[in-house]
Order: sequence, then structure tokens, then C-alpha cells
Amino acid sequence: MSITFAPDSRNRTELLAQIKAKAVVHGRVTLSSGREADFYIDLRRVGLDGGAAPLVGRVMLELVRDLDFDAVGGLTLGADPVAAAMLHAAAAQPELAGGRKLDAFVVRKSEKAHGLQQRIEGPDIAGRRVLIVEDTSTTGGSPLTAVEAARAAGAEVIAVAVIVERGAQPAIDAAGLPYYAAYSLSDLGLA
Repeated sequence: MSITFAPDSRNRTELLAQIKAKAVVHGRVTLSSGREADFYIDLRRVGLDGGAAPLVGRVMLELVRDLDFDAVGGLTLGADPVAAAMLHAAAAQPELAGGRKLDAFVVRKSEKAHGLQQRIEGPDIAGRRVLIVEDTSTTGGSPLTAVEAARAAGAEVIAVAVIVERGAQPAIDAAGLPYYAAYSLSDLGLA
């Protein structure tokens, strides 16, 4: 399989400028994968920003325009702002989502020990076609954990999509899933 990158658009250009200005942090950091890097891409600074979040939703919907799904989500916390932005963009501009309403869901890192003891929060995804999203992924660990949980809940996972591809493509390919990214490290001037 190969990775599909977002088509050029005004939204994509504007979001790229927001990411470069707000989310790229230079300096030695340890990533959630355990790897060390000379920069960090903190996309929550964009996905939770009132001006940039709508762009996230529009760009991600443009990216996966040709896919057929009705719910979007992933592993908390990286996926939460992405899924919410897509849900709101689809509600505001239904044509971006092929005229359909999208639901969002959150995959917990582990099952709750109280309440309904659910691993997935939000509308029921059993029997539904879902898209797994993430802000950025280096190893594919977070999106693949979400894939496993969604499948265990009875969903059909149709693809994985990220805002920034940071190296997860081999893992997503090995899982046999289509992989979509809005940006590469080259787009951010980091490759």
C-alpha cells in the first residue's frame, strides 16, 4: 500500500501555516513511542485552537473525500481534537463529507473500571464503517491500538488518516490498511 497525501487547497495552505507557527517546537524531546527527536509537533496547539481547528476538520475531510465512512475517532488524546474537528466541519459544510452526518468516538487507553466500563466512548460503532484518525504518528502504535479496539467493538475500519505523517507508514502498511496524511515532514521543512 502507499500513502495518500492531501490535495492542495486554500484550506491546506492555511493549516500548514498554522502548524508551522504554532505546533512545531524545536529541541530534544522523547516521543510517546520512546524515540528521541530534535523537534516535537504539538498538534493539540492547532487542533484545540479556535481559529485553526476548523481548518483541521476541512483539510482532513478533503483528504478522505473519496472514502465511505460514517464515524471517525481514535486513541485519546491525539485523535480527539481531529475527530471533533471533522465532526463539526461535516456539520457546517456537509458537502465536505459527501452530504453525510459524521459521528465521532473516543478510544480509551484502557477500559473504564467504573460506570459502563467501556473502552470506546460516544455513539455505538458496532456494524459501522469507521475512519481511525490521529494527529501525528511516528510508529503507528496509537492508531493501530485504536484499530484493534474499534474492530473489537464490531466496527469495520476502512483506513487510517493523520494530520502529519512522521514515520508510521510501514506499520500501517503492514496492517493492510489504506493510509492518508495531510502533510509530510518535508511539507513542514523538517525532513
